[in-house]
Amino acid sequence: MTEQNLIRLSMGRRRDTRRVLHVANGTIKRLVRDRGFGFIRDDGGQEWFFHRSSVEAGAFEQLNEGQRVSFDEEPSQKGPRAGNIRAES
Repeated sequence: MTEQNLIRLSMGRRRDTRRVLHVANGTIKRLVRDRGFGFIRDDGGQEWFFHRSSVEAGAFEQLNEGQRVSFDEEPSQKGPRAGNIRAES
């Protein structure tokens, strides 16, 4: 999946083409549930912003601080962010 264009449905409204920078692993550092976002610290110590829309369908409410996740590093208008976030089992 790295270094290729990804086509996926974005909230069922339009097709969105994003370039995936890298697939990474990390830990949920902070969740702001009422505002729908959080931060992940990757295994290298870098922090990544994420929005609830970047989490697997319906899984945002099940995330907890300190939980291990995998995610795609994606570009955004404000710099790299975490996308396609999946809880590790």
